[in-house]
Amino acid sequence: MGFNGTIWRLRRGAELVGEIAVDGADFPWLHGRFLPGPAFDPAVRQLFDRELALLERLEEDESDESAEAWERACDEVNRTLALAGPEGVAVAEFLLHIQGDRAWFRWSDTPFSEEGL
Repeated sequence: MGFNGTIWRLRRGAELVGEIAVDGADFPWLHGRFLPGPAFDPAVRQLFDRELALLERLEEDESDESAEAWERACDEVNRTLALAGPEGVAVAEFLLHIQGDRAWFRWSDTPFSEEGL
């Protein structure tokens, strides 16, 4: 299945946080334009800003403390939001980065293993 041109939806409960219009793939990552929805409020934006800041810190400092802080941020995103594929079915787990109007993510129908990230 090709993913270019597909629309993925990010939700918080029934609220639409945004849509990702996929325009590229670099297995296992999909890339696309992020179109914010009505529920992309400052609290949601802060989740993604924090996750990216922690990822950047992790790239500079590969300590266990940095890794654990980043993993907690990713877990919070997964607990707070749901990502649904083009068919409208939510995936079991995902890793999503949003920066400005760009998003890149990977997903799985089953939870990621510790080694899978």
